[in-house]
Amino acid sequence: MSLPPSSARVVIIGGGVIGCSVAYHLTKLGWKDVVLLERKQLTSGTTWHAAGLIAQLRATQNMTRLAKYSQELYGGLEDETGVATGFKRVGSITVALTEARKEEILRQASMARAFGVEVEAISPTEVLEKYPHLNIGDVTQGVYLPLDGQGDPANIALALAKGARQRGAQVLERTKATGVVRDGRRITGVHWQQGDETGTINCEHVVNCGGMWGHEVGAMLGTNVPLHACEHFYIVTEAIAGLTQLPVLRVPDECAYYKEDAGKILLGAFEPNAKPWAANGIPTDFEFDQLPEDFDHFEPILADACERMPMLAEAGIHTFFNGPESFTPDDAYHLGLCPEMDNVWVAAGFNSIGIQSAGGAGMALSQWMDAGEKPFDLGDVDISRMQPFQGNKTYLFERSKETLGLLYADHFPYLQKRTARGVRRTPFHQHLLDRGAVMGELAGWERANWFARGSQEAEYRYSWTRQNFFENVRAEHTAVRKGVGMYDMSSFGKIRVEGPDAEAFLNYVAGGNYSVPVGKIVYTQFLNDRAGIEADVTITRLSPDAYLVVTPAATRLADQTWLMRHKGAYRVTITDMTAAEGVLAIMGPQARDLLQKVSPNDFSNAANPFGTAQEIEIGMGLARAHRVTYVGELGWEIYVSSDMAGHVFETLMDAGAEMGLTLCGMHMMDTCRIEKGFRHFGHDITSEDHVMEAGLGFAVKKDKPAYIGRDAVLRKQDEGLAMRMVQFKLTDPEPLLYHAEPILRNGEVVGFLTSGAYGHTLGGAMGLGYVPCKGESVQEVLASSYEIEVAGTRVLATASLKPMYDPKSERVKV
Repeated sequence: MSLPPSSARVVIIGGGVIGCSVAYHLTKLGWKDVVLLERKQLTSGTTWHAAGLIAQLRATQNMTRLAKYSQELYGGLEDETGVATGFKRVGSITVALTEARKEEILRQASMARAFGVEVEAISPTEVLEKYPHLNIGDVTQGVYLPLDGQGDPANIALALAKGARQRGAQVLERTKATGVVRDGRRITGVHWQQGDETGTINCEHVVNCGGMWGHEVGAMLGTNVPLHACEHFYIVTEAIAGLTQLPVLRVPDECAYYKEDAGKILLGAFEPNAKPWAANGIPTDFEFDQLPEDFDHFEPILADACERMPMLAEAGIHTFFNGPESFTPDDAYHLGLCPEMDNVWVAAGFNSIGIQSAGGAGMALSQWMDAGEKPFDLGDVDISRMQPFQGNKTYLFERSKETLGLLYADHFPYLQKRTARGVRRTPFHQHLLDRGAVMGELAGWERANWFARGSQEAEYRYSWTRQNFFENVRAEHTAVRKGVGMYDMSSFGKIRVEGPDAEAFLNYVAGGNYSVPVGKIVYTQFLNDRAGIEADVTITRLSPDAYLVVTPAATRLADQTWLMRHKGAYRVTITDMTAAEGVLAIMGPQARDLLQKVSPNDFSNAANPFGTAQEIEIGMGLARAHRVTYVGELGWEIYVSSDMAGHVFETLMDAGAEMGLTLCGMHMMDTCRIEKGFRHFGHDITSEDHVMEAGLGFAVKKDKPAYIGRDAVLRKQDEGLAMRMVQFKLTDPEPLLYHAEPILRNGEVVGFLTSGAYGHTLGGAMGLGYVPCKGESVQEVLASSYEIEVAGTRVLATASLKPMYDPKSERVKV
């Protein structure tokens, strides 16, 4: 066994399928001095016992892109390396047993078509033709993906490792990473132990591919990698006479999946109440280990399976397997450059989809490491989405009970997590609960999504049709459009940038102009070198040397990290101030009247025009009033220190009682912003979307001398747009839109909706999405006929490049 070298360009920690894929892809890009350290043997953690299901379709376009890449890669690995991967395209079938699941899988089929995945909606009879052993009495619908596959997980990993070795990587087994040498925000060396030998590898990069050890390895590297191991169960039958190759079968309503392999059936489960494992640490000698059997836990799944596939009742059980898998708080894996460090990367926490994701994840991370920027939008899995508190072990233990089962749960719109709730609360939390708030959770923040009225239960009743809060949101929406509404925006990120170079720094890192008077608010974006949108923010000048950057709640850490990484020699301090202030949005035609009742300050256009902030008195306290809006109405965001927040809330509620002040939630905000065509970061605008094609060219200054992305903005201005963000409204008021529904232009699929919601004022479901338009005029784009596909049905839609609601923003500036 060879010893590690004294130096390397990169040290990869962990020899499962993910670590092997990262090593493979880095060497494919020409990286030399690649070293992979595996504590025991390759695949001995969780890879070896994975089921090996390799599906193409994921919840978003780029996650689907990565899964499709994995398939293509595995199909050619055997020829390249001589290691048989067992990969074969057997197809997959998902069946629904309820009307709700039928709607879900038909919407997934529509999404697949938008993402370029071959898919077919099939009847129960056609399900039986493709899978002749089933009881289909209660099957309502099936979806068939003919190019889905399965493979041998361990051999896929070993093939990737061999490919990496063939290009010069050192893959060292029984060599444990035991510690690091740290210099500020960089790791400069990794300590190792191999038997009685020890040493240190000096390195430029470290990649955490520790799998279920990822949280522990992350802590060693000075980073937060939230994940927790859970027990995962499956059985393998004895050989069944006459059994031939079958598609992979998923019956999510029974939490089950089925895989035929070598004349046997593997039956696995993602049960609703999972069993977290190793809360106090994974045993140090763990290697190819199984966990104790718990047949009582698995028995309900098996009982349903024997009804679904009667031949299972006659087949003997060859293997009852219980092994650990790691799960993250949101069921998305962790990928990318860790926000706490400048050369520590992660690819871990794959939530039982590690085999199908490994190829694409290794490719994407390697390209990111090689180029220094993301190859495309990876916001779904970017590790910077995780909040620091989510590394808390108690939180992870509680959340993991739920996340395993969510893989096969009904994926209803607006579905909220049930476990590990209540960690982050705004200053108005109890005030809102006392008045009927129904809370959702985002980045740990409890946020009022809607308000129950009268005797209505203050909880969600989920469905794919109009949910129980539909009319509540309509009433809140109407209050904001016609009267006055108030909602809590305290969870939005607040980053203070201050110092003698604050103005110059922001003029470099953001696209707007920050050489403005104190009190001016500037809406703009942080851009990457391609003019893709890294952040969507408002920036308020608080003083000559201080600004407040306001970001979405979910991206505060990512946006602050972006600022930190571009700070360079600028003399600025960057501080998270989110928890220091509560924020109440007062929106609607009567917003000015309400504020004038509680404050002696002047809220007229002359004193406080749109896009400006002023310090105010309110009740007996002090606050800062920002005249901006995300709902398209006259309004202010009131920033108040947390100690005075309760007083200000009560003052506004008392004064607003006779005016019909309505408490509103986040769902209302979404329905209003979709009518106004305001973009939602992470859905409508991402790092992959050019700011000009997103319709936000007005927010970046073409004539400002030098800022990140400026050259790409000017190039696009010269070249012309290849895509345009278009707003759509269904002509039929009944169907609902959420996201990822295909856009058809003159009968052909040309894209998909990036977001959707119901427009209560305009009277129909609405969405935003990009439409190819290279060489076309605005008139040509709008002259086409558009339809949106909803669960397999095409619905006629009107299209606009201007906001359908108040296109000249006259209501905002009254």
